[in-house]
Amino acid sequence: MTATTTPPVPTRQIRRLPRWVPWATLAASVALAAGILALGDGPTPAGTAFLGGLIFVVAISAASWVVEGERYAKDRLATTLVGAAFLLALLPLLSLVWTVLRNGLQAFSWSFLTTDMVGIFGQMTEGGIYHAIIGTLYVTGFACLISIPLGIFTAIYLVEYGQGRISGRIKRGITVLVDVMTGIPSIVAGLFAYSMFLLIFDEAYRSALVGGVALAVLMTPVVVRSCEEMLRLVPNELREASYALGVPKWLTIVKVVLRTSVAGITTGVMIAIARVTGETAPLLITIGFVNNVNYDAFDGRIASLPVYVFREYAQGGQASHERAWAAALTLIAIVMLLFLMARLVSKFFSPKLTR
Repeated sequence: MTATTTPPVPTRQIRRLPRWVPWATLAASVALAAGILALGDGPTPAGTAFLGGLIFVVAISAASWVVEGERYAKDRLATTLVGAAFLLALLPLLSLVWTVLRNGLQAFSWSFLTTDMVGIFGQMTEGGIYHAIIGTLYVTGFACLISIPLGIFTAIYLVEYGQGRISGRIKRGITVLVDVMTGIPSIVAGLFAYSMFLLIFDEAYRSALVGGVALAVLMTPVVVRSCEEMLRLVPNELREASYALGVPKWLTIVKVVLRTSVAGITTGVMIAIARVTGETAPLLITIGFVNNVNYDAFDGRIASLPVYVFREYAQGGQASHERAWAAALTLIAIVMLLFLMARLVSKFFSPKLTR
């Protein structure tokens, strides 16, 4: 007998669009949109981008349906919509950064960062924000000292200790309270801090400590929520492995749970700091404003960058507006520097994964 060989079954060749087709379709869609708008009042960048995007979505999906089939057409449609959503989300950020850079670099200098507003009147081009930087660091520092430990410990309790009958009731109460605090207007937090210190001191008392308490009211629920979500992402297997080795619960939380989630916790804390750094309304009530540097964080009015921006822009005039934009640029730079420091902390202190 002779062995018979079965002929190979021919595989179906899947037709795909060349790589240049999406780009050519995009260019043709934008050109067609500009031509359509030219028949009316004329094309505008926003109108051309919007209409061109709609035409591109329809055209590339139809072309993929004809050439590649229904499955790949749906995939291209989903990819196009996701990319468009990303660009729409990125557009306001780029516009904001460009606007602040364009207007803020006019007055931004080393002298602007190292001088205050003592003796500056009207539309004098001198003056700086050194006193406001000191005040912002004081107020934000107090808010961090209060809210970061409180938020992290609260999140640990909600995740690690809130399982019993009584603990469950306390956990539900804390969760409701955190949800309510998340929606508190910033001006209410300022009034709360002012009223609390009014019971201890007189009504003229202003200090960075009062402002820090007001910002801590706004910052704490954000820290609690972000840390709680990060702690829940830690696998229970890591906790059980630690308990199996005889490690107590508190040490497991410190060495395993927190070390595993340190990157997410750091990011959440930095988001909370960025949330409160630019608050203006509570600081107008709690710390006031001065033109000179006040190094005493526990007594006396003190300046801050958000209030400085508000006052300078409200005064009007080219010099004041330039100082306001330069102060806004400084505030964004401080927040970006804090995020960079947070990334470095999470990089060096998070557990190293080995393969």
